[in-house]
Amino acid sequence: MLSQTLRQALNEQINHEMYSSYLYLSMAAYCESRNFPGFAHWMKIQSREETEHAMKIYDFIHNRNASVTLLAINQPPGDFKSPLAMFELALEHERKISNLINKLYELAVKENDYPTQIMLEWFITEQVEEEKTALGIVEQLKLVGDSPVSLLMIDRQLGTRSNS
Repeated sequence: MLSQTLRQALNEQINHEMYSSYLYLSMAAYCESRNFPGFAHWMKIQSREETEHAMKIYDFIHNRNASVTLLAINQPPGDFKSPLAMFELALEHERKISNLINKLYELAVKENDYPTQIMLEWFITEQVEEEKTALGIVEQLKLVGDSPVSLLMIDRQLGTRSNS
């Protein structure tokens, strides 16, 4: 059975994951408005992935015979200085989410809640991948600077991301 403290923390993490989804959807909208369909495609897939993360926690809470309490989702920023600034924000956000997941894991260890620890191990591994991917894109964008041709090449590359 989930403790009240852990249940509340997991409900808060659902909110963080849904905010992540909303943030990436906002980034997709920005990209669409700037004629970067590849960046937009990448961000829409990322948004859907974040919703899936929230649902993993949602299902886990219900599987543990506890209740989900949905919290209000904050409005994300809608304008970004550049694709680089947008991806730097995405990287910063993923690092914040990693920290939140790590704190959740620490709480599960403190409470000797082994099922929650096991579930959170998936998220810890996922966050390593999320940070690596965002950092890689940031580094590429730093390399190309403001070169329109290079930005279009990266846009095209990101547009090939599959839904898996």
